Amino acid sequence: MEAVSKAKFQRYGRRKVGQIADQIRGKSVHVAEQLVEMAPRRASEMVRKAIHAAAANLSVKLGKPLNPDAMWVKTIYSDSGPMKHLKRVQPGPQGRAMPYKRKVCHLTVVVSDSKKEEGK
Repeated sequence: MEAVSKAKFQRYGRRKVGQIADQIRGKSVHVAEQLVEMAPRRASEMVRKAIHAAAANLSVKLGKPLNPDAMWVKTIYSDSGPMKHLKRVQPGPQGRAMPYKRKVCHLTVVVSDSKKEEGK
């Protein structure tokens, strides 16, 4: 059985969250939470919460508490969110305005109670 957790509109770049996701894909929830705590990224706290929420969702779906070693991170990925609402301006030379956009991402975590991996 699978359970999903989504963290949407998070103020982190998609690539930086993806670097954390690549490290924990296919690992058990217990090992993944330990690896995320040691990751030197600001987004690691958000990823840890999403993994924990997905594990809790799986326990609720099954109707019994599960050991984190018996749950596996089947799929985890981050997508780019909308950047149209967080447009900012930085002063440029000769009074110009240099626009830039704040990055937003969506994180999706799928946790399963079996270790079968997706074929990619």
